[in-house]
Amino acid sequence: MRVGRAERSKGSRVPPEAGKAPRRRSVRPTRGNFFSTMQVAIFYVAPGDSWALDDLNRFLRGHRVLTVDRECREGVWSFCVTYQPPGGEMGGTVPGRIDYRTALDEKTFALFSRLRVLRKALAESENLPPYAVFTNEQLAGIAKARCQTAAALGKIDGVGPARIEKYGAAVLAAIAEHEKLQGAPGGDRGPGQSA
Repeated sequence: MRVGRAERSKGSRVPPEAGKAPRRRSVRPTRGNFFSTMQVAIFYVAPGDSWALDDLNRFLRGHRVLTVDRECREGVWSFCVTYQPPGGEMGGTVPGRIDYRTALDEKTFALFSRLRVLRKALAESENLPPYAVFTNEQLAGIAKARCQTAAALGKIDGVGPARIEKYGAAVLAAIAEHEKLQGAPGGDRGPGQSA
């Protein structure tokens, strides 16, 4: 066996010469903490060992990596990767992720969905990722406020004059069309204001 090659036993990443148990383990600093499901994997890569390097890269692509620490000793690189397992022990949810279907009422979610379709079309026309046009949080704020003017759009956090100038007319038209189809009266409402 070559030095630096990782062992292929159920994902363990120890050098074959170490002869020890796999060095992957759970780290649980505090209960309920985001990092409570953090895992650790250690890889060793010797110069010219493309198999070990490919193994490391495959692992990094397949996991949500939190940190990577590296060190070179006697010509062999060691990489300590802390990561969160796919799906994790957290039931497959990603911390900080909002389910807008449950966070918004039915009518607001319908407008939010319509704005997402518009955002996707705007993003594709400019070769941008959708979040570069508006984030989901901004679209939810616009949908909740049911903005009817550029000034009302400007009250949404993160929506400044450049976005209003570039996308404001399309967003306001989509809101007006949605309100017309829903039969709801419009108005110059800002965030937190209701009809």
